[in-house]
Amino acid sequence: MENDNILFTVTVYSENQVGLLNQVSIIFTRRNLNIWSLSVSASAIEGVHKFTIACRTSREKIDAVVKQIEKRIDVIKAFYYTNDEIIYQEIALYKVPTDRLLDCADFEDLIRRHNAQILEINRTFTVIQKTGHCSETQSLYDDLNQFGVLQFVRSGRVAVTKSQQEPVNEFLKIQEERRKSLK
Repeated sequence: MENDNILFTVTVYSENQVGLLNQVSIIFTRRNLNIWSLSVSASAIEGVHKFTIACRTSREKIDAVVKQIEKRIDVIKAFYYTNDEIIYQEIALYKVPTDRLLDCADFEDLIRRHNAQILEINRTFTVIQKTGHCSETQSLYDDLNQFGVLQFVRSGRVAVTKSQQEPVNEFLKIQEERRKSLK
């Protein structure tokens, strides 16, 4: 029996083309897979963007998804990883009422304990930032909730592989060597 509850991180390398995000998300939708988090940004390679998508499913399903993604003409290469193959983080922002924080004697200890940062303090609200795994950012939210969290947002997962090189670099190198050998 296949395990449908493994958290995979899919990385997709592509040119920055209009509509590609929609095409990629439809591949997940057609397979009835929920995208747990998604972030898109420039990669270390000029002109190449990196999608980082987290999804819970089985290895067989994620393998099929990655193969389908790679069929898109604008996709250079796609990979999938388990948590032990990558280093990953999220960022969270919390907006809380300043007056409630000032009434708390151990607020500074709370911020230090969670290794968080204060980004802004004004008369009406304070914005706090925390980077970490989902459980860590959720834990700070739970502790700040006693003050009445006004707003909370958590980014999608960003990740790098534990391997020395970005995996798409090796793929591009092989493709270039093949192209040269055909000349």
